[in-house]
Amino acid sequence: MNNYLSDIGAKRLELLRELVPNVGTIGILVNPNFPDAQSQSRDIQAAARIVGQQIHLINASSESELDAGLTALQQLPAGGLIVTVDPFLNLHRDEIVTLVARHRIPAIYFEREFVLAGGLMSYAPNLADGYRQAGIYCGRILKGEKVANLPVLQPTKFEFVINRNTAAKMGLELPPKLLALADDVIE
Repeated sequence: MNNYLSDIGAKRLELLRELVPNVGTIGILVNPNFPDAQSQSRDIQAAARIVGQQIHLINASSESELDAGLTALQQLPAGGLIVTVDPFLNLHRDEIVTLVARHRIPAIYFEREFVLAGGLMSYAPNLADGYRQAGIYCGRILKGEKVANLPVLQPTKFEFVINRNTAAKMGLELPPKLLALADDVIE
């Protein structure tokens, strides 16, 4: 299952701006070596242009680039961060969450596991639903349907998760609208 869709970056931007509405600059953390990095950053930048949001691209494909990029983002100063979908960034989840907390940058992530690790919030396809869809497809294939005849499915269920403790540590007040939108609030 692919958890990147072209309009999901715009939704993450919208949720982050709901939390920090008067933010000057928002960073986008991408691994430039990941095949979808350009399309993800391009889609977020296009959404940002529509609302007049200033964006700063942070390319990181190594641990040292993560630290340097987030330090530079803090010095701008930036009021938010969108972490894009990427296996390298997922592998360095704990380090990213720690660095973002150290720099006190409100961030939205591509998986709820970042929020469970102490990140602020995530908006992502529901993995359980994706696995359920995969199971249904496997069943259809086992019953004789040809793979070539099956349509490509995109995620249909998404979840918005907020970590209230992280928000409190950052001195952020969670707007009632965001709390009402949340599928899960980590205490």
